[in-house]
Amino acid sequence: MIGYLKGNVVEIDRRINNRTLLILEVNQIGYEIQVPNRLTKQIIEENQILQVFTHVQTKEEQTVLFGFGSKAERDLFRQLISVSGVGAQLAIALLDTLEVTDLVQAIVSGNIRLLTKAPGVGNKIAERMTLELKTKLKQWRVTLGLSETPSSVVTVAIQEDVEITLLALGYTNLEIAEALQALSQDPQLAANPQPEEWIKRAITWLSL
Repeated sequence: MIGYLKGNVVEIDRRINNRTLLILEVNQIGYEIQVPNRLTKQIIEENQILQVFTHVQTKEEQTVLFGFGSKAERDLFRQLISVSGVGAQLAIALLDTLEVTDLVQAIVSGNIRLLTKAPGVGNKIAERMTLELKTKLKQWRVTLGLSETPSSVVTVAIQEDVEITLLALGYTNLEIAEALQALSQDPQLAANPQPEEWIKRAITWLSL
């Protein structure tokens, strides 16, 4: 079992089917690793030294190496693929759509609406994840010392208004989720029930 790899970034290959492959050279060996697109945002130059936590999957005589930016993200990936109907690609999509703390909070709190923002995740899969992982992730979150995500303070009404407005302006679901996560850390804004202020601040944040 390979726990992690640390080496030089050689190439990032984004495939048409939304799969992102990273070529990492370790001791003169180039490893082809499928990673969440989120991880590539940490790469600022070629030959950058990068450490990725890995998961090896062997299926139908094919071995695929998955890589993640943190041990927590890798371990959460393993929890996700333990759910019936959730394959590796669906798990990657979930991790690309939501931060680890947001994803855990969504599962623990049964936020089906947030989970279904990930491409390919329907209501049935989201409900199954919450049913099978809710208790496990509650305990796992405490073990890792992960706090509850601040975005849980955003009411459903505010979230809907922000999403409808920003989607109409051309922003993606991922961008909107990241904006809400960032803004919810402001205690004054978190206490503000006016969606207009959230929309205004979200647009400003996304324009930075």
